[in-house]
Amino acid sequence: MAADPLTPAVSDRICKHMNDDHAEAVVSYARHYGGVASAQLARMLAITPEAMQLEVDGQPLRVAFDHVLADSEDAHRTLVAMLRAMPQGQG
Repeated sequence: MAADPLTPAVSDRICKHMNDDHAEAVVSYARHYGGVASAQLARMLAITPEAMQLEVDGQPLRVAFDHVLADSEDAHRTLVAMLRAMPQGQG
């Protein structure tokens, strides 16, 4: 069975999960990939095939992916891989 396409509903589900269960990872994405070294508070607002939209300390931030995401499974694998690629291995 194919994974879910990245619809707005799937984006909302991923963002809720990341914000509720992996808040530190979202801050790490902002710091490492978004270049906001001083990020204190970050929320994931949306996931599109091209990028994640974050709100970092009240400011919008777009973090592009290194490829166009195919579906929700690709989004999960990519978010995990991005965390593992950071120094210390995780956020």
